[in-house]
Amino acid sequence: MPRIPRLRALAAALLTCALLAGGAGCGGGDGDGGPRHVGEVLDRTDSEGHHYRRIPEKGAPEVGLIVKPVTGPAGGWDVRIWVRRFRLSPEGTPARAVHGRGYALLYLDGRRIARLRAVDHRIPGSRLSRGTHHLTARLYADDHTVWAVAEDPVEATADLTASP
Repeated sequence: MPRIPRLRALAAALLTCALLAGGAGCGGGDGDGGPRHVGEVLDRTDSEGHHYRRIPEKGAPEVGLIVKPVTGPAGGWDVRIWVRRFRLSPEGTPARAVHGRGYALLYLDGRRIARLRAVDHRIPGSRLSRGTHHLTARLYADDHTVWAVAEDPVEATADLTASP
C-alpha cells in the first residue's frame, strides 16, 4: 500500500475515534486517552480521612455483597462483591481518579479489614466474636477518594451472625 493512502486511513481512523469518544480520547474507555470529568471532591471525609468524590447518579457505579458461611471446623465467611459500571484496578495502578475504576474496602463493624482488587475474599471464623456483625463494601477511586452519589458513599452492607 502506498504511503499517502495509509496515512490518510490512519488520520481518518483517529478522527473517527475522537468524534465517537466525544473528545475523551481513544482506547479502552477507562481514561487512558486523556482527561475526563470525574466528579467533584467534597470537604466531607470517611472515618479514615478519605474525601468523598461526588458523581451524578446516572451512570454511577454500584456494589453489592454476597456472603456465605464456610462449613468445616475453621468456619468463616466467603465474601463476594459484585459491581456494576465499575472495574477493580490491579495493584500498582496510578493514583488518579478514573470514572468507574478503583478498589473496594471491606469494613467489619466500622473497622477496615481488607482492600479488594478482586471480587472474592474470605473472613476467617476466628475473626468474629459471637453475635451479629455488619460487613460493608465501599468503592474508592485509585486516588483514594470515596465514590459518592449526592452525599452518600457507593457502598453495600450485609449482616453476619456468628455463633459459638
